[in-house]
Amino acid sequence: MDLRSELLKSIWYGFTALDLEKSGKVSKSQLKVLSHNLCTVLSIPHDPVALEEHFRDDDDGPVSSQGYMPYLNKYILDKVIEGSFNKENVDELCWTLTAKKNYQPDRSSSTILPEIDAFRLWCLFNFLSEDKYPLVMVPDEVEYLLKKICMAMSIEFNCVELEDFFSQDSVHLGGITVWAFLELMNSGKINRGIDKSVISMAIEEVYREIVGDVLKEGYLWKKGQLRRNWKERWFTLRPSNLSYYTGEDRKECQGNIVLDGNCCVEVLPDRDGKRCMFCLKTLSKTYEMSASDTKQRQEWTTAIQTAIRLYVEGKKSLHKDLKLKRREQRDQREKRRQAKEEELQRLRALQEERERKLAELELLKEAQKQAQVLLEQDEQRRRQQHEQLQRALEVQLREAEEARVSMQAEMALKEEEAERQRKRIQELEEMQKRLEEALQQEIKARLDEEAFRYAQAGLLAEEEEKMKALMNLQEEQEEYILKTQREKQELKQEMEAKSRALEEAQRQLEEVRANRHRVDQDVVAAQRKLRQASTNVKHWNVQMNRLMRPIGPGGMCPVCMTKFKAFLPFIQSVVTLFLLRVGVNILQLLSVSQKEDNGVGWVDVIFDTPFCRSAS
Repeated sequence: MDLRSELLKSIWYGFTALDLEKSGKVSKSQLKVLSHNLCTVLSIPHDPVALEEHFRDDDDGPVSSQGYMPYLNKYILDKVIEGSFNKENVDELCWTLTAKKNYQPDRSSSTILPEIDAFRLWCLFNFLSEDKYPLVMVPDEVEYLLKKICMAMSIEFNCVELEDFFSQDSVHLGGITVWAFLELMNSGKINRGIDKSVISMAIEEVYREIVGDVLKEGYLWKKGQLRRNWKERWFTLRPSNLSYYTGEDRKECQGNIVLDGNCCVEVLPDRDGKRCMFCLKTLSKTYEMSASDTKQRQEWTTAIQTAIRLYVEGKKSLHKDLKLKRREQRDQREKRRQAKEEELQRLRALQEERERKLAELELLKEAQKQAQVLLEQDEQRRRQQHEQLQRALEVQLREAEEARVSMQAEMALKEEEAERQRKRIQELEEMQKRLEEALQQEIKARLDEEAFRYAQAGLLAEEEEKMKALMNLQEEQEEYILKTQREKQELKQEMEAKSRALEEAQRQLEEVRANRHRVDQDVVAAQRKLRQASTNVKHWNVQMNRLMRPIGPGGMCPVCMTKFKAFLPFIQSVVTLFLLRVGVNILQLLSVSQKEDNGVGWVDVIFDTPFCRSAS
């Protein structure tokens, strides 16, 4: 039973609850509310306009081609994604709609179940009911569910009360409705004298086992993965995972172990002060656990192996599989019952046929007696006729003997002709066999030729592909060779250019060294000239001091003195210009080496002024 079928069962109750007149029709306003609520609990977007466009009134009811069913399939169920919503919310919505109308128990009775237990029984009924509408549960499934509940309460199931209930008029169409089932549970016949809390716990346990796909629950000691200490946890096993919590209220989940085909369970020897140990191995981790006793360990290992087997077989629920198996067993029992009925009918027909034949046999005996008398009379007449015929036959025998002789001669000729025809037929048959063999050989040869042609075509195609690949490789190789040659040529040119540059650099280095040597000589000469110029400057200073020494009275006439003073600035400027010219030449000689290295000498920068240029 897939998810769509499960949802349709719950939605059917909600739809029929809105159908107050039981005509198969519901107003559009109610359908809009129902559709909006379904979209909300199913976590899908709701399109209110689509209901107006696709819903049409029809007398055939909710599953007609123009009714609510096409809209429900196209705009709601087709958009449902498994795992994106909580199915219990859908069940609660549909239960709320249908319980207001159909579930009205006598609240004053002490045996009335709480609302939550009635809801869980309703969900269990939907799960175990037949996939036909209106939904009913066959007696075998009712007995199975009641046995599960009684087993959870640790009481013995009373089959007599159930048989009395099935004999009533409330059972129709080979099963009971959910409201009749709830009435049975509220009547107290099954759970007479049992506390309501015990019944509620049993119903919850069966609900979690069947509807919630819980294979087993209980406390186990688990060894930690990091601290390696033992802690007691409440474990819940489902076909796809094994979850463990801090307590049985399942409010705080401590971990979830995903079960798949790579998992396995092994029994471990007692150690670390723990007994009844076993481990669950996955691809990434190994979980060590300890049960309270050997029976619990056996039950847990068997349950985990069952969960792994369900995963390997691609089954999501154990009870869905068990339900299908029980249905198959019921079908087989029904088939065997029908076969037995057919066999009994056949035996009765054979008995009737036997009696009829015995009566016919008696009639035949009476007729035989009468026939015996008639036979004796006929025998006398036949003897007389025989004698007459014998005489006539003797005459005919002589005639026949004569005819036989002639016939034998004719038959001999016919036999010879037939023998020749048989030989001809054998020859034709042998020729036909040879022709068939030749035809088979020709067909086989043609098939072999066709196969060879296909193989040759495949080889040619493969050869063509390989040739194309070879050509591509050859083109790539040629391109790579050309590229390598170009790179080699460029590298050769670059090496030649670098060689020329190196030779030029060596030549320039030699010239620089020669210039440096000449500059050193020029510097030495310049230093010598500087010393000589310094000597000359000292000499001129002495001469200037002599010339500038004041002339005493009577030594020079006033007119000469006036002329000398007028000529004195000119003499000083000439001497200054001379000294500047000598200093510039010396500094230019000293900056030759720096000018060769950097291109511009610092003396050029210093003396590149209008004054120095005019002085030089």
